[in-house]
Amino acid sequence: MRLTRSLLPSLAILASTSLISISPSFANDLKPLFNDSEGIIVPEGPVEIYVPPPENNTAGTCAALIKPIVDNIISPYEKHWGILVEKLDDGTLLYSHNADRHFIPASNNKIFTTAAALQLKSPQSKIGSKSLQSWVNVTNVRSNNYYADTLLRHIGGQQAAKNALAKLGVDPSDFRQVDGSGLSRRNVATPRSLVTILRAMYYTPQRDVFYNSLPVAGVTGTLRNRMKSTPAQGTVHAKTGTLRGVRALSGYMKHPHFGMVVFSILGNNPNMSGSSLIRSIDKVVLQLSTVRPCD
Repeated sequence: MRLTRSLLPSLAILASTSLISISPSFANDLKPLFNDSEGIIVPEGPVEIYVPPPENNTAGTCAALIKPIVDNIISPYEKHWGILVEKLDDGTLLYSHNADRHFIPASNNKIFTTAAALQLKSPQSKIGSKSLQSWVNVTNVRSNNYYADTLLRHIGGQQAAKNALAKLGVDPSDFRQVDGSGLSRRNVATPRSLVTILRAMYYTPQRDVFYNSLPVAGVTGTLRNRMKSTPAQGTVHAKTGTLRGVRALSGYMKHPHFGMVVFSILGNNPNMSGSSLIRSIDKVVLQLSTVRPCD
């Protein structure tokens, strides 16, 4: 049987099924189809691969099987990734990896800044000639660093932001914010802190202002060229983050089976190129977008 790329996701799924042993020569044939920089390695010697049973081999991935798939995407650099994915309404966990470890968030730091600003000021209040709502929108959609740093100063600085975010339920020990933009590498945050903010903001009066300020996959802002013509296009509203050796994506996903899903993906790895980090993040998002119930 000829192996095609369309069959590879099935070969990566870990399930309670029969074990298939692949010869070393067949393993070598697999290597051109994989890219080590994307975190997938075909080992030397016989390869054992689990495949799903026929009754589970349908469109999408059963939620119980998402962990081995995402683990495979971030391998072999697992310690460099922090990921948390939950259902928005009841907090049902879909995936977690280093959710309470601190990472450099890059421009995901703007989530802290804009959420705090919307808690402390009215969206209609003015900064110069523009409304706060306009400042928040430019900060997140365009990832404008000047706007973000100005916003933080306008609301009273880091301590004022921390106090506002604490009222949203964010543990102050889960993040350190030294600027509004995320340009400083001294900013740190856990995936859980970002998920907590995103969930809390969804239930505030400023939800629409905040939600609509986030770039949309394949459509607007810093996500306009990512995940086009995929199930994530138009359904993922999320803030990107970019620094040398750092890529991040945190936001919301309108899921066909689980309703609104909230997630944070933080990657800190100077040994991976920025494009490889982005590919891994987008793969995780796309896998999550096709997860289905297991019944």
